[in-house]
Formats: sequence, structure tokens, C-alpha cells
Amino acid sequence: MKNRNQPSKLKGTRPEPELPLAAPSLFGESASQAMRYICVEGPIGVGKTALAELLAKRLDAKLVKEAVEENPFLDKFYGDMRNYALQTQLFFLLSRHKQQSELLQPELFNHTVVCDYLFDKDRIFAHLNLTEHELTLYDRIYKFVAEEIPKPSIVVYLQARAEVLLARIRQRARKFEAGIDPEYLAELADAYNHYFMHYETAPVLIVNTERLDFVANREDFEDLFRAIEETTAGRRFYSPRGKGR
Repeated sequence: MKNRNQPSKLKGTRPEPELPLAAPSLFGESASQAMRYICVEGPIGVGKTALAELLAKRLDAKLVKEAVEENPFLDKFYGDMRNYALQTQLFFLLSRHKQQSELLQPELFNHTVVCDYLFDKDRIFAHLNLTEHELTLYDRIYKFVAEEIPKPSIVVYLQARAEVLLARIRQRARKFEAGIDPEYLAELADAYNHYFMHYETAPVLIVNTERLDFVANREDFEDLFRAIEETTAGRRFYSPRGKGR
């Protein structure tokens, strides 16, 4: 399933995804507000939504979940990436923009928000899947809508090897994910790693999830939660207590 009728965009054929545009901060800059807007990120199957749901419950926060299953092109995309990449990408871009714009409503300014995606990551998929001409169109739309997007207080980036991601995807058995190409998943995981190793818009906690079960193991969740609380600047790496990297 390697042939998707286009070369990989990861190495040398096109500039790397740009860092995000400057955006208004959703909440103030004081230390007491440092955790008010949390974004959980990572490649397909890593556990973003599960962690976001746990954090929202723990913090009594508003939960924003990506409308993945509402995208009418996604099932077709995994079967024919070349012909459905642009439609799939633009649907996600505009859907995410609508959700994120709603966070700027005044009544949410004193609430904690947890989101299971980072708006800026949209460009990772765009650079991986779109052709040169499609990317030109996408970039014009992206730059227009990205100016209105709030900046997160912290990003929790969950990572795992492609074979671990694939096993988790198969375990949850979503019909539209059944045709995911393992090589595409590996490219996506590499692209995510590259992006978040250079991301500087907000503090980032990088979490290796391969020996971490924050859903079934309360101690794992509590230890990770403390690490999130303590991440107030820069880029940190989290290793589960007593489990190594």
C-alpha cells in the first residue's frame, strides 16, 4: 500500500511546515491561569481523546473534541489518499476553525478548556498529503483563518512508535480507519515528532505513551497530571515513574 500516487513530503521536496502564526491568548498570562487552555496532541491512535476526557473531568473543564467522524471524506481518503486529500483537509480545517473561534466567546474566558487537538497541527497533514498546487490553495485559506485562533497555555504531546499506534487503531476497530497504510502511519508519526521538537508557541510536555495506561491505571494518570501541572515553560519530556523511557 505504499504507492499513494505521490512522493513523500517529509524530506527535501517541499519546505517544512511553518511555525504557527501569532494568535491572541485565550486567557491571561498570570501564573494562576497557566493551565486554562490545554491541548492534547499526537498521531492517530495515540490516545488524545481519552486523555482529554480525563483532564476535562478532573479540572471540571469545557471539553472540545475534534469532529473526526463527521468528516464525510475521511473514509474515502483512507482508500484513495490522492483523490480525497484536499477535500478531507479543508473539511477538517474549517471544522476546527469553527470550534476554536467559539472559544473566544466572553463567557468562556473564566473557564478551563481542554481540547483533543491543536489547530496548528493541521499543517502537518497538509504537507504530508497535498500536492504542490493543492498546498498553495490550502495555505491561502489557512493563513486567513489562523489569525483568529487562540493560543494554548500548554500542549501535551503524546507519542508512540508506528507499530504501537497501529495495534491501538486495530483494537478500537473504527470502520473508516481499517484501511490505514502502516507506512503512512510511520511517516505521520515522524512528522509529528519533527513538528513538536521545533514547536515554540506554548510550553510542550512530550509523553511517551508506550508503557503508560492513564485510562486503566489511576496512578499513571495522577503522575502524568502532576507533570502537566509542572510544565509552565519550554519543552519537557515525561517518562512514567519507575517504567523508563
